[in-house]
Amino acid sequence: MIKDLGKNIRGDLFGGVTAGIIALPLALAFGVASGAGAAAGLYGAIILGFTAALLGGTVTQISGPTGPMTVVVAATLTSFSGDMGSVCAVVALGGIMQAFFGLFRLGAFVRFIPYPVISGFMSGIGVIIIILQIDPILGVKASSSPAAALMGLSGALAAASTPSIMLAVATMAIVFLVPARITRIIPSPLIALLLTTAAAWFFRLPVMTIGEIPSSLPDFSLPDFDLHNWSYIAGTALALAALGSIDSLLTSLVADSLTKDRHDSNRELIGQGIGNMLCGFFGALPGAGATMRTVVNVKAGGRTRLSGMIHAFVLLAVILGAGPAAEHIPLAALAGILVKVGVDILDYRMLKMIRRIPRSDLAVMLTVFGVTVFVDLVLAVAVGVTLAAMMTTWRIASQTQISIFESDRCSVMKRREKDIQEQSSFRIRVVSINGPFFFGTSSQMSDKVEKLVGTRIVVINCMDVPFVDVSAVFALNEMVEKLRSANITVLMAANEAISRRLGDMGIVKLVGKENMFLSHGSALQVAMLALNEEDERAAFKGPLAEV
Repeated sequence: MIKDLGKNIRGDLFGGVTAGIIALPLALAFGVASGAGAAAGLYGAIILGFTAALLGGTVTQISGPTGPMTVVVAATLTSFSGDMGSVCAVVALGGIMQAFFGLFRLGAFVRFIPYPVISGFMSGIGVIIIILQIDPILGVKASSSPAAALMGLSGALAAASTPSIMLAVATMAIVFLVPARITRIIPSPLIALLLTTAAAWFFRLPVMTIGEIPSSLPDFSLPDFDLHNWSYIAGTALALAALGSIDSLLTSLVADSLTKDRHDSNRELIGQGIGNMLCGFFGALPGAGATMRTVVNVKAGGRTRLSGMIHAFVLLAVILGAGPAAEHIPLAALAGILVKVGVDILDYRMLKMIRRIPRSDLAVMLTVFGVTVFVDLVLAVAVGVTLAAMMTTWRIASQTQISIFESDRCSVMKRREKDIQEQSSFRIRVVSINGPFFFGTSSQMSDKVEKLVGTRIVVINCMDVPFVDVSAVFALNEMVEKLRSANITVLMAANEAISRRLGDMGIVKLVGKENMFLSHGSALQVAMLALNEEDERAAFKGPLAEV
């Protein structure tokens, strides 16, 4: 046991140190790209990395600033005109929401976000990251949005710096072309960072650098919860919480596949939420579970929470001891690293299938992609989920059939329905609902009432209804009232679950308990008996009238 413990500690040490080395250039790059500064990226990697490792539900996961979260922060910072206090409010509130997701056990529900929405959003994030690196690569001041970067491209090209372009090209050559066997020993982003920084310093290249990095811990400060901007703060915080949850839980699944373990999704959200909340209180960049850093940690031997905490301590050591050296890192080198990050975020699995996926899914993906890149990140998720929900509703609704009589059906029950309706001269009609009965299909019910005029008894068959919602109940209620006002008797057949639901919503009381049945056959049999009794009464009254 002691031997295993020693092996785990050694593996966690190697995994944590390796993950920390990889996280260093990425944290700096994400911090600069967000507009909050390189230090904010490092603070975020330290605070979230330690907190999520200690409290989260995936023991081998490495957390820190990620591309999607960075883009949201950058957009938020632009929206608030550089007001970091309001951005911290968004981050802190997003963390609180994320923690509540876990407390209310909503971790499993994240899986229900349609994949085309996630695909379009992630690919859009990748394109945003790539476009935003154009200006730093050319050696000019970074633009605040992809649209601004593209519109100002001609001016940026006119003011381009050759040394910056050379450093960026060298960086991209290293991160894209260094063989995997070397990257496993020394991460390619770190190689690029060290070589380009050394070259810029040695040749005294006139390029923009990171600038001053504090060599101390961040100060605690309360975020600025401005009530005038409350709706935007809350909406952006919700988007940040949802995005961070998706990003982290997808990484948790990757970690599970590597370790053959199983994560606790709700605990993971609580850990991530507390970590991001603390980031908001210390002016740090929020983040999520980072896939590449987690994979490196596991492959280097990390197996427990200790590895994630060691990764945070490695970055803390950089802040306290190597801050002055990091000040000379060229922004062009960080831009080159982020281009690789953006390329890696693109959803190639979906792109490879783009000609084969259903058009509805393709429409959702492209819509989310376009809104993400050119309009608004928060709006993109809302539009995507709404559009996907509408298309799913249409698909389900198109599969539900509400029919009065269909002679082409050849099942035994259908033949019996046909026989009974014909024997009764269609004074008994059967309205069959086959499929989900909800707001997407309830409108079909109101269209059937006019076709039932002249009928004596209507049997509403709900035996093939898997679920019913309140919109459908109201439509059913309206139909029953119209039929009864026309002196038409209504019988209903439904299984126990649907009968209970209808009872709770007042339909059973309206129809009458004596007219509710648990089988379609029973309802048809009672309908025939009732009609025969009515005919007998009519026949008996006929001779009396003659007398």
